[in-house]
Amino acid sequence: MISRLLGRRTTAGRRNSPLSGFSVPPNAGLLTCRVLDPVSEPVRQAEYTLNDNQGRKVAGGETDPFGGIVAMVPVGDYRLSVAADSFSPYRGSVSVMEGGKAVSLGDVTLQIAPTLPLPDPGEWEIEAAHTRIGFTARHIGLAQVYGRFDHFAGAIRVGDAVEDSAMHVVIDASSIDTNVRMRDDHLRSADFLDVEHFPTIEFYSDQFAHRGGNRWAVNGGLTLHGVTRTVTLDAQYQGIRVGMEGETRAAVKATTELHREDYTINWQSMLARGIAVVGSSIKIDLDIQIVPKGTELEFK
Repeated sequence: MISRLLGRRTTAGRRNSPLSGFSVPPNAGLLTCRVLDPVSEPVRQAEYTLNDNQGRKVAGGETDPFGGIVAMVPVGDYRLSVAADSFSPYRGSVSVMEGGKAVSLGDVTLQIAPTLPLPDPGEWEIEAAHTRIGFTARHIGLAQVYGRFDHFAGAIRVGDAVEDSAMHVVIDASSIDTNVRMRDDHLRSADFLDVEHFPTIEFYSDQFAHRGGNRWAVNGGLTLHGVTRTVTLDAQYQGIRVGMEGETRAAVKATTELHREDYTINWQSMLARGIAVVGSSIKIDLDIQIVPKGTELEFK
């Protein structure tokens, strides 16, 4: 709908256009289109980039809830790239002419990406040297805090159908590292992780759900600070590779968000006591490589 409306525009000042409120310089134009999937449903939050003929990025962003793209750019020739999870990338050319005109590409249809080969059924383990368990939190009133856990171990049993798989990950809570020793010591204390009484953080799942393409949802229980809550990992399967020494390895990236109140860590109480803390919501980022199990797992 939005692209058809935008496609009727001929000049920046035309009153019957939904963009009539825009002031478009004569040496610029508006590029519009709508991004759809193969059954003509809008693709939300697809990432798009407009590069000039020198390969320089001129504009970019995400599609709106209706799959729409609207970008004001200088007059010139451009390459439009659109990418979204589970779809093959789209690339096309477009020219923006003088006179403040809108150029509509109409509907851009993304095709479902071929699925990557899955790991063979059997026992796999996390290869710690090429795995990162990181997190991002916002410091109260200040900037973001980035950190990671350095010591962990994990095993994955891949079923004949991936949906029948299971995984178990154990993290050494005391290995938290935000690159500030005083803050790390505080995070290990009873105010936060209380590693003396709760030395490990554990995640177990036997619920793998295919979301299409190479995306999966992994639902399981996360035990932190002595409390277990259900969380969902939004996982992007990266495929299988053969390493430099001939070993087979598979890669997955995943994210989730935790809320510290769910694990009885009361940040509001600490703030009232004058303790500088990180915010309530914490984003977890996992970059994991697994290899066929061959030796007993140990902390990294």
